[in-house]
Amino acid sequence: MEGSSSRRRRPGGVRPGEGGLCGRAGTDSRGRCPVPAVRRPAPDCADAPHHLIVWNRAVSSTVKPEPSAAPPAEDRSGLSARWGPRAAASTVWYLRLLALLNLVGVLAVPFRDQVQDHNEGEYFTPYLMTAGLGSVVLSVFLAIAMRRRKRAAWIFNLGLGGLTFAVYVLFMAFSGDGYDYVKHPFNWFSITLTGLFVLALLVGRREFTSKGDRSNPRTAAATFVAGLLAGAGIGAFLVWLNNTLHGADFWDLYRYSLGRMVTVAPSQHLDSVISVPTWVNAVINAMSAVLFLLVIYVAFRSPRGKELLTEEDEARLRALLDRQGGRDSLGYFALRRDKAVIFSPSGKAAVTYRVVGGVSLASGDPIGDPEAWPGAIEAWLTEAREHAWAPAVMGASEEAGVIYARHGLDALELGDEAIVELDEFSLDGRAMRVVRQAYNRVKRAGYTVRIRRHEDIPECEMAELVERADQWRDGATERGFSMALGRLGDPGDGRCVMLECHDGEGDLKALLSFVPWGETGLSLDLMRRARDTENGLMEFMVIELLQRADEVALERVSLNFAMFRSVFERGSKLGAGPVLRLWRSVLGFFSRWWQIESLYRANAKYRPIWEPRYLLFEKSSEIPRIGIASARAEGFITAPSLPALFRRRHTRSAVAAPRVPVAERSGKG
Repeated sequence: MEGSSSRRRRPGGVRPGEGGLCGRAGTDSRGRCPVPAVRRPAPDCADAPHHLIVWNRAVSSTVKPEPSAAPPAEDRSGLSARWGPRAAASTVWYLRLLALLNLVGVLAVPFRDQVQDHNEGEYFTPYLMTAGLGSVVLSVFLAIAMRRRKRAAWIFNLGLGGLTFAVYVLFMAFSGDGYDYVKHPFNWFSITLTGLFVLALLVGRREFTSKGDRSNPRTAAATFVAGLLAGAGIGAFLVWLNNTLHGADFWDLYRYSLGRMVTVAPSQHLDSVISVPTWVNAVINAMSAVLFLLVIYVAFRSPRGKELLTEEDEARLRALLDRQGGRDSLGYFALRRDKAVIFSPSGKAAVTYRVVGGVSLASGDPIGDPEAWPGAIEAWLTEAREHAWAPAVMGASEEAGVIYARHGLDALELGDEAIVELDEFSLDGRAMRVVRQAYNRVKRAGYTVRIRRHEDIPECEMAELVERADQWRDGATERGFSMALGRLGDPGDGRCVMLECHDGEGDLKALLSFVPWGETGLSLDLMRRARDTENGLMEFMVIELLQRADEVALERVSLNFAMFRSVFERGSKLGAGPVLRLWRSVLGFFSRWWQIESLYRANAKYRPIWEPRYLLFEKSSEIPRIGIASARAEGFITAPSLPALFRRRHTRSAVAAPRVPVAERSGKG
């Protein structure tokens, strides 16, 4: 830690000798469990490292997880148990291969001609092999949906693939009328490959359990019909404008356009009346790709889940926070009303989350009794897998990270949270000279700070504070999810603490709002100030809170979150390696637009305890998807909305009406 001596663990965590997650395995000088969250316990203790064996025994003797919320797994045996996962994986690889071959067919004219020849006359090709851009898009989306084990994708492939295989079998069995399909070896290859694909679907059927939205088939069908009619109409108009031959009526133009929705190659049946440039065919085929893209997305999209907490959910969460709220400084942010919640079977713990872009995004530690955390985590993971959501956790502590790792999640350190312990904080000493000078300069300028609980602020004054907070907001987009409450002035948040800073003339110049962290702690939620204020005003307000802690019975404060803090700290030290220095330079470059390094520097001046926070995920390949979902949840990315036809409507649960207008806000970091 930069410039800090050995500090004790903050209250509410695991202390040396208290058991908890580390038990007799011991803790380090800060009372933290020495087992990193990224490590998973070895399944066989005989082959496991010694520290993991101790960790396993300690956990089994101190934490007694309750039964899982999910029903026991079905006991499968025989062919399905041995080959089911392999068969399911083979269908995904088949679709990936077909997507690649179709793309080659679109780009390479000789190969496209070969595929076209084998799709006409006495030849046929394997399932989904058409050398069209629409087939590329379809194969890619089906591969993604099958990889996520979506039941709807399995049904679609079984229906279409089974029908294709049945038609091929009929062709082979009843050759005639001038067509002899049996004599061509490629036809046998095509029917064999298609049959193996259908067989793999049947063998791996139990692997595809993820549910989709019930409205998806109806919406997808409507989208397909409307898009096909509209696309063919636009294509027919383009053909009419650019056709160099005569004799084609509207139906010929429409049939030509419909054919181009499947393949780029010219139709041999309408060559005598239609001749258009190649770019017209490419444009029509591109429209088909967009149509397929939209239809497949609508057909296989995952349910979005609940959007808001119900009154009953919020009451149960508040009861858990009353009993165990001191464990996690981010616990109170679980009361955001754009989150859903899932409880453990006993109701003693809960995981709050929000579904964004097919990612079930939880934040912070589970709420409640740590002994009940496994039950809540398992229930959350079961729901995520049931709906093909990618599970992820933002901002979990090391204590919770160990439990999440036991349930199959990996961890990546995001950064550190700055914790200030009141009994160890002092403005004295050379290390605090910069903070002390800034504090004294602002104080001499006549600024004063008023500290009150929200419940002690009259409604008229709270309305004015909310209005000022909205005026001082930086930008129109509200930010914050994992470390933000998302509202100000709600009557249910009476225990929150407000700091109001006035200048020498009595004008309000800045606001700080903190949410409760147990009985004796606060966690920073909102920071707003006018633009024409003194430098160091926020530091002045924080120091005033620390020095007047007795007014709100305060013992500890959680300040901002510093992303990648360890990179800046270690990268600036003597002996840092070239990779670390390069990584630090890259982060410094992006700090020009985002507050990355500045947040670390702003918090380091208080000489806090740095508590690491982790991103937890199930598969490394899903990290980009999780990153985009996290950015959307935090408000850094605004996703375009679908037209009203494709929006899914939700019944929002009623919540208590605020006594004053509620201000949205951006949170830590």
